[in-house]
Amino acid sequence: MFSTLTKRKLTDNQVANVFINAIFDSVDNGFSEVSLMINEDSAFVTPPSISAANNGEFGMIVLVGNLSFLESTFDADQAEKVENIIFDKVSKMYEMDTASFRNLVREYQSFIMRVNHPSKNWIYGMSKAVFHKYNLNEHQDEYFRRMQAPNPLFLKRMDEVMSNFIWNWDAFFKKYRI
Repeated sequence: MFSTLTKRKLTDNQVANVFINAIFDSVDNGFSEVSLMINEDSAFVTPPSISAANNGEFGMIVLVGNLSFLESTFDADQAEKVENIIFDKVSKMYEMDTASFRNLVREYQSFIMRVNHPSKNWIYGMSKAVFHKYNLNEHQDEYFRRMQAPNPLFLKRMDEVMSNFIWNWDAFFKKYRI
C-alpha cells in the first residue's frame, strides 16, 4: 500500500533515458499520422506528399522543443546535468560528437526562435518550423505563398498536433522524483 504513496526516485541518467526513449518513440509511432494529416490538410492546394518515413526534421524539432521545455522545468543545475546526459546519448545515436550535436540543437533552437519571432510560444514555433523544414509554402494558395507565411488555419491544426509531442513533466513528477 505504501509503495503507491511513494514516488520512485530516478537518477539523472534514468531521467535522460526515459526522456529520450519517450521522445523518439512518440516520433517513430506518431509521424505517420502527422504526415498524413499534413498531406490531407485543406490549407494546401497541392498535397505536400510527405513520406511517413521522412521523420528526421520532425524528430529534431520535437527533441529541441522538448529540450527547451526541460530548461524551464528544472532548476538550472539539474537541467544542465540532464541535458548533458541527453546530448551525450543522442549524439551517439546520430553518430556525432557531443559538441557537434549540441551545435545542431542550438541551430534548431535559433531557427525556431527566428521563424517564430516575435512570439515566444514554443509550440507555435515548432509548428512554424515544421512548415518551413518540410517546404510547405510551395503547396499553399497563391496569397499565402507570396507572403511566405503559413496559413493560420494550418498552424492552428499543427499546434494541436505538436502539443501531443510535448513531454508531460507534471505527470512525470507525480510518479517519480529525482
